[in-house]
Amino acid sequence: MNNIAKYSKYLKLRNTKINYDMLISEGLDNNLSYQEFLEFVLEREVEYRQGNSIKKRIHFAKFPYHSSINDLDYNYYSVEISNKLRELSTLRFIDYGRNAILIGNPGVGKTTNAIAIGMKACQEGKTVMYITVPNLITELKENMSLNQLSNYKKKFMKYDLIILDELGYISFDKQGSELLFNLLSTRNLNKSIIITSNLPFNQWQDIFDGDVLTAAMVDRLTHKADVINITGESYRLKETKEWLAKS
Repeated sequence: MNNIAKYSKYLKLRNTKINYDMLISEGLDNNLSYQEFLEFVLEREVEYRQGNSIKKRIHFAKFPYHSSINDLDYNYYSVEISNKLRELSTLRFIDYGRNAILIGNPGVGKTTNAIAIGMKACQEGKTVMYITVPNLITELKENMSLNQLSNYKKKFMKYDLIILDELGYISFDKQGSELLFNLLSTRNLNKSIIITSNLPFNQWQDIFDGDVLTAAMVDRLTHKADVINITGESYRLKETKEWLAKS
């Protein structure tokens, strides 16, 4: 048994090293042939590694909380909105390099839906980055001051999906607006972005410095985008009302 652990460690078969006694018992209980047992051990090793890879991708995505597609209540929305959100959950928009823009009042589930889609993407082997737009502006300015902006852009381009949350809660100065525009313009030609915003497009000029830049930003982001205007009562307000009714 010590040799099994030693060889498994050398070959970096971590699941086999940890669970070889359980694997042997299960193989004996099921009367597996040599070929079936070898396949069984390797299958468990692959499952173990895939599980760890998913955990790592979710960890590095830096979601503020976890949300699952299976836990979403699509009945909360109209049929039209529900169908559009269900289509996004298939992740086909990522394969086609399209964007998704979720617009709606606070509390209607924009962020929760975006995170659920991002987590499913992680589970299916895609790399994801979650960040709020104000924090992204801050990181862009910091990297520019350190002469690391080019490296940051290269890193930004590598992700299969970028989730930009909370566009519209804070306005930006000219420098921040231009940095964001340049970054998104470069990525917009290649890979997918999900943007959540509490403001409709005709109010985006309140966020960016100048009507010309705003028009150019909207034009680029919507060129290959699924725009979903989510309406309805705030989830949080609904839960508060239900809680007050019970108390």
